[in-house]
Amino acid sequence: MDIVFLHGLRVDTVIGIWDWERQFKQTLVLDLDLGTDITPAARSDSIHDTLDYKAVSKRVAYLVENGGFLLVEALAENITSTLFAEFAVSWIRLRINKKSALRQVRDVGILIERTRPTA
Repeated sequence: MDIVFLHGLRVDTVIGIWDWERQFKQTLVLDLDLGTDITPAARSDSIHDTLDYKAVSKRVAYLVENGGFLLVEALAENITSTLFAEFAVSWIRLRINKKSALRQVRDVGILIERTRPTA
């Protein structure tokens, strides 16, 4: 399996369970590793035969900005299920870093891995 990755995608959104968190936007930093087969694109040298990472990044940014989630866990599941439904990926590793969650910690968040559900 080949991996297309997008690391350091920064998106501002309202997220959190506490009232004070929902008063302003926080920046989430996302790292995505997407398992896919790049062989067709390597042979054709055509964008039409590969995973369009610009389209993926725009879709993920939209989901984060407009999701309205309380928990990063729910956001992560929504992102992975959407990417499986809309893009040719067979495996996803997603890290969501909610840097502002704890003052005394540089990085805090979640890391999930999912495999495309079988029909």
